[in-house]
Amino acid sequence: MDTKITEKPEETASGPDAGSAAADDSTTARRAEAADSADDADTDVTGSQDDADDANSLADGTDEADETDEARESDESDAESSAPQATGIGAGAAAVVSAALSVVALTGSWAGRVVSERETLIGQIKTSGTGTPAEQISEIYGDAWHSVALVNGVFALLALLLGVLVLALGGPRQPAWVRAVAVAGAVLGGLGLLLSVGAYFDLFLGLPTAGS
Repeated sequence: MDTKITEKPEETASGPDAGSAAADDSTTARRAEAADSADDADTDVTGSQDDADDANSLADGTDEADETDEARESDESDAESSAPQATGIGAGAAAVVSAALSVVALTGSWAGRVVSERETLIGQIKTSGTGTPAEQISEIYGDAWHSVALVNGVFALLALLLGVLVLALGGPRQPAWVRAVAVAGAVLGGLGLLLSVGAYFDLFLGLPTAGS
């Protein structure tokens, strides 16, 4: 009888202790889950911040690349705009010089006049007192005439070559007035060269003869 009485209180005492332990275990499990959830949330926040930082870095790098490309394109456009300007100035000057030389070839020059007078003087010296009329005509007038034609032909050839060079080297960006002046110089230079060749070889107007 005594033994049974003492055993019942022990059984009744063990029941509340088991419930408290189970409750403690459940609370600990909930706290562990809450801690895990907090850690996961922190991890997600940290990952989001890292992603945001990466996106900002990528955006900054893209902006810097765009600025670099814009600066490079600006420099290239400035170089391209300055190069045609310098080329246009040189081509325009060459075209004007070509036209001027062609006009000199057609109208005569101071150099041609000086050479002509020199040849006339030399012819007078050679034929003074002993030259026949035909020799005097050839030495005094013929040589002077040919010398003028030769000088004018040199100017005409320079005008023709310079005008053709401007037209050949000029690109599509060449101003229209430059091409027009170059064409005029080349055409007038060619005409002057043709006249000079004809005058030098007596194709247009031959020397007079002594009997005429």
